[in-house]
Amino acid sequence: MASQSNGNTMSGHDRSRKPKNEEDDDDDPVEKMLKKAGCLDQHYAVQECMFDNKDWTKCQGQVQDFRECIERSQKKKK
Repeated sequence: MASQSNGNTMSGHDRSRKPKNEEDDDDDPVEKMLKKAGCLDQHYAVQECMFDNKDWTKCQGQVQDFRECIERSQKKKK
């Protein structure tokens, strides 16, 4: 018989911010890159806004802050 679900299913697009410890940062290459770029907090702000509002149009301030952070980081690399 197949194992039964306990009802705790997780979506692959869970936008809620989860507490991280230093060891977890190495597991996600995207978070590692964003941390190196100095934009991890802005990334989390976009995720939290999307989770709270379920409407990306209400998160344009956070998206713009994130975009500007990434652009600054890319300019530093040149």
